[in-house]
Amino acid sequence: MKRYEQVAATLRQRMEHGIYRVGDRLPSIRALCREFEVSVSTAQAAYGRLEDVALVEARPRSGYYVLPRQTPTVLPAPTRPAQRPLDVSQWDQVLELVAVPCGDEILMLGNGIPDLDSPTLNPLKRSLAGLHRRSGSHGLNYDTLIGSLELRHEITRLATASGCLLHPDDVLITTGCQEALSIAIRTLTAPGDVVAVDSPSFYGTMQILRANGLKALEIPTDPCTGISLEALELALEQWPIRAIQVTPTCNNPLGYTMPEPRKRALVALAQRFDVAIIEDDIYGDLAFTTPRPKTLKAFDDEGRVLLCSSFSKTLTPGLRVGWIAPGRYRDQVMHMKYVSTGASATLPQLAVAEFIAKGHYEHHLREMIRQYQRHRDILLGWVERHFPAGTGISYPQGGFLLWLELPAGVDCVRLNERLASSNIRIAPGSLFSASGKYRHCLRLNYAAPLTSIVASAIRTVGESVATMVVEAEALQGKDAANGITGAL
Repeated sequence: MKRYEQVAATLRQRMEHGIYRVGDRLPSIRALCREFEVSVSTAQAAYGRLEDVALVEARPRSGYYVLPRQTPTVLPAPTRPAQRPLDVSQWDQVLELVAVPCGDEILMLGNGIPDLDSPTLNPLKRSLAGLHRRSGSHGLNYDTLIGSLELRHEITRLATASGCLLHPDDVLITTGCQEALSIAIRTLTAPGDVVAVDSPSFYGTMQILRANGLKALEIPTDPCTGISLEALELALEQWPIRAIQVTPTCNNPLGYTMPEPRKRALVALAQRFDVAIIEDDIYGDLAFTTPRPKTLKAFDDEGRVLLCSSFSKTLTPGLRVGWIAPGRYRDQVMHMKYVSTGASATLPQLAVAEFIAKGHYEHHLREMIRQYQRHRDILLGWVERHFPAGTGISYPQGGFLLWLELPAGVDCVRLNERLASSNIRIAPGSLFSASGKYRHCLRLNYAAPLTSIVASAIRTVGESVATMVVEAEALQGKDAANGITGAL
């Protein structure tokens, strides 16, 4: 490696570890010469190398600055799931993923947990610690079935940023977004019904369908623009679909945000076919763009969109505070809420309401969005460096989840088995399909600090994938040779 390449590699490594962040001014040519003991031409060549790969830009009379990450060269391909209703499987794999105990022994690279150690959560921790004293018996008693008025008021205030004008009575508090989704699905369907979903889709929703005897109709989905409206329209014409379940903003696991015109068109399509939409907006507040993208609910003037969300991804999952705005289905949803859990826990609701009311939530979101966007860019660099050429990489528009489409022949269920000896686990793509598709895909999490331990683990995963690619190619060559021999 030439000297200028060494300098460029060091600067790139610093960017990947967040030492130099997007928008930061980099050391001057003179400072670079002093630090690395190189000539002016070598320092200029190093920056030229970084310009060539769009990591920095030179500004006249100002210096060099760190650029935002560009969209990966190879994106995951638009999905092509089976175009028929299917029974949901994969429960054993889901159970294996969620049953792993929390701790330092196993590095969980694929879970859906936010950064729980951010100092911006400290006011929430203090509120939780003191509320049982300040709230008296109220905090120990049942709240109303609909949930804390203080919290519902704060949720409706936050919802204006997503284009929703809600009254506190339009919102019901649930035990996490999982209960909100479960209530919505059970409200709209009966055993044997068909639910259309984007594909890949959140495995928790898939298992709700399985538990209620429902069939999933997976709709082709683009990694940039979301569910195919053309394929959905054909499906609505062909099958008796009872509901459409989608995550159109900061999608899990693909990371896209559906463009606003397509969101409008999706709501119009549901109106034309008189079908309800269950919208999962759990990552919506973590969008990297300003203003925050609008929800489907913002374009719904008939009350057919059931908007589900929670604070599990923006704050902490342990609080189990979610909510649903069920529109025209409010009475049925209220009954489902009563027969599933009754009133949700009181103290967590009060703590979240206080956290929002005092302005801590907005501050926390700003910090997390900056952190997650920076971590996305770092992780993208690591994946491009350590994974085989041809790996499809998503470009999340928010949240903290990355989706990878690996070369053919790589089985991520088997990959997980190989990584067990290194105490590393990923989320295989087959979890996100009714029929176990996407076995050559995986999901990674970049929420928590990307330490040297995480960097080493990503390298281990990439090297394991590369080994599996070589093995698959060798096996394919052997099979081809055997086929030729057999023919002779």
